Amino acid sequence: MTTTTQRPVPTVRAIITDAEGRVLLLQRSAGSYGGTSWCLPGGKVDYGRTVEEAVIQEVLEETSLRCISVRFLFYQDSLPLEPGGMHCINFYFECRTEGTVRLNPESVDYAWIGRDELSRYAIGFRNGEGLLRYWG
Repeated sequence: MTTTTQRPVPTVRAIITDAEGRVLLLQRSAGSYGGTSWCLPGGKVDYGRTVEEAVIQEVLEETSLRCISVRFLFYQDSLPLEPGGMHCINFYFECRTEGTVRLNPESVDYAWIGRDELSRYAIGFRNGEGLLRYWG
């Protein structure tokens, strides 16, 4: 029997909408994991933290927005795209927030997009699949 040290990584993704129903995307900085791709706010779940705590913290760290409510939507298996790549289990949350978007150094830009604009962005971390599921 073969054993491996590779394990799936739990991650959270926040779907934050504006008054027009558009979703917030962040563009990663060139030096960060996922380089220049666009993604939903989120990240890895730290040991000892719930997924709800993780999504609230990630939203605050990445956007300066404060979550006033979070609602679990669905999970998504993101299998490795290449052998040895990262296998994530993404937990998607719909988040209502307050405040003004201010990015941390992990991101260089942000955009509010609707479903019809998704194809204009190079979406990373398979977040495009999650958004299509959200939009139905």
